[in-house]
Amino acid sequence: MKNQLKNNWKIFLLASLTLGLAPFSPPHIWGKIQWILGGNAFSVENGMQLKDWLDVLLHGTPWVLLLISGILNLSIKK
Repeated sequence: MKNQLKNNWKIFLLASLTLGLAPFSPPHIWGKIQWILGGNAFSVENGMQLKDWLDVLLHGTPWVLLLISGILNLSIKK
């Protein structure tokens, strides 16, 4: 599992730049992060619903995997 995370950084990068940023103007994940942090990107009165949290999971997973892969690659090289 550790080697798969370490070696698949190119796939994670591609997923981050496509699914992780879609739709691109502005990136959907950015709006959701602002919403979670209390910004005004979306209607805060409605609060985060289950579909919003699943959306964060969907768009955020490629970024988390890319971060883990990068950390593994940097820690092994040192």
